[in-house]
Amino acid sequence: MHIAILTFEGYNELDSLIALGVLNRVKDATVSIATPTRTVRSMNGVVIEQMATLDEACDADAVIVGSGIATREVVEDPAIMSTLANLDPSRQLVAAQCSGALVLARLGLLDGVPACTDLTSKPWVVAAGVEVLNQPFYAAQNVATAGGCLASHYLAAWVLTRLVGEDAARDALHYVAPVGEKDEYVERAWRNISPYLPAAALSGAVPSGTSALRA
Repeated sequence: MHIAILTFEGYNELDSLIALGVLNRVKDATVSIATPTRTVRSMNGVVIEQMATLDEACDADAVIVGSGIATREVVEDPAIMSTLANLDPSRQLVAAQCSGALVLARLGLLDGVPACTDLTSKPWVVAAGVEVLNQPFYAAQNVATAGGCLASHYLAAWVLTRLVGEDAARDALHYVAPVGEKDEYVERAWRNISPYLPAAALSGAVPSGTSALRA
């Protein structure tokens, strides 16, 4: 199982790395930071190395498009966008965090689908013809969006639930939640994502080959 987090120059650390930490709670999952170049520097100067290419990300089971201060430049880059045109919600989960919704909009993956994004990115996403909701998370079938950096764990939980089941997703959130607030934290997340989950994903069943969380 491969989950790729698309991360571009000027990326927001919270958007990419919180999701990375939550998703990596599951054994047998390969979670990659996918970048267009060998290294990318965050909006605050944190440099990380490429773990997967954008081409490899397009073949992943799930893809999260991260956010950052240069997303408007990303969507104007023909090389990046031609590669990302291979994203296909009919065969993979596709999600976006904050300004990542603009990438999905420009790829035509939000046609007729409302989205969530951060307040700074909202005018850009609206200008791309997408209705922006005043809520932290929304999903339609295999496409999801989240708005606000600290909604990134909602995307991670949605991906985990869809791929390995509710129990694993809840356990992953419980592990990272603040001590003394763990149950409250998990239930708040669940209130936001459960309306957008198919009934089969809520059974708590874990598919064969994927089991416990990492120690």
